[in-house]
Amino acid sequence: MAFRFRRSARLGPLRFNFAKSGLSSISVGGRGASFNIPVSRSGGPRTTVGLPGSGLSWSVEQTADRPAAIPAEAAAGLPNSRRLRPGQLESLKHKLLEVLHQQLFSPGSAGRQLWELGLVSRLLSGGSLGARTADHFLAVIETPEAMEAYLLRAQSQGDAKRRAHRCIEAATDAARLASARGWLRQA
Repeated sequence: MAFRFRRSARLGPLRFNFAKSGLSSISVGGRGASFNIPVSRSGGPRTTVGLPGSGLSWSVEQTADRPAAIPAEAAAGLPNSRRLRPGQLESLKHKLLEVLHQQLFSPGSAGRQLWELGLVSRLLSGGSLGARTADHFLAVIETPEAMEAYLLRAQSQGDAKRRAHRCIEAATDAARLASARGWLRQA
């Protein structure tokens, strides 16, 4: 077993992580949620969310081969302040729904096939998925109505964006799982 050296130092909200070779990465956040930017380590920026004390966490690394599913130009007209004026939150939710429909569920896309062929319901009823995947991700996009209701329940701008990203992750996972089973038609 090889020895590892890890040391970190805090400066305000930033944590500098050191390895034997020097500065390895810079982190922002703390228990429960953090964002890590590599300096000398390999890989891309990493976001980690977890339940402190439980040992459960979820981590996503942004890489060049996995670009963001919603392009920046599609969100250019959205309000970007922390405080929204009355009516702006509803406008944001509807704009996010419009972007999701255009980017993920356009006619002929894999996302549209998921709905037209009932593949998400088929995946959920198959019983071969773990409880985490079935309960928290795929159910939010089972039907167009389910996705719309899920997104429209958002209580804030951040909540709406998180829900939109969860829909993107669910559609990506569902398409991957359906493709692996040979259920999707080739475009």
